[in-house]
Amino acid sequence: MKQGTLIFDEQADRYDIRFDLADYYGGLHCGETFDVLAGGRWRPTRIEMADNWYLVGIRTDDLSGLRVRI
Repeated sequence: MKQGTLIFDEQADRYDIRFDLADYYGGLHCGETFDVLAGGRWRPTRIEMADNWYLVGIRTDDLSGLRVRI
């Protein structure tokens, strides 16, 4: 598994995972699954879109900067 940080790609209007300065996942799509570091432990989740992007089972107002692994 690779670890990275969630970032919002404004051009694509979707979230992506940044692994390194020039290494990106390539854009996340609804239903994609990964783990997020929440409360000091890794939790499985998936990304979805309604009015805004959100992670199923994860309470947060801002997804940008969250540590993830995929």
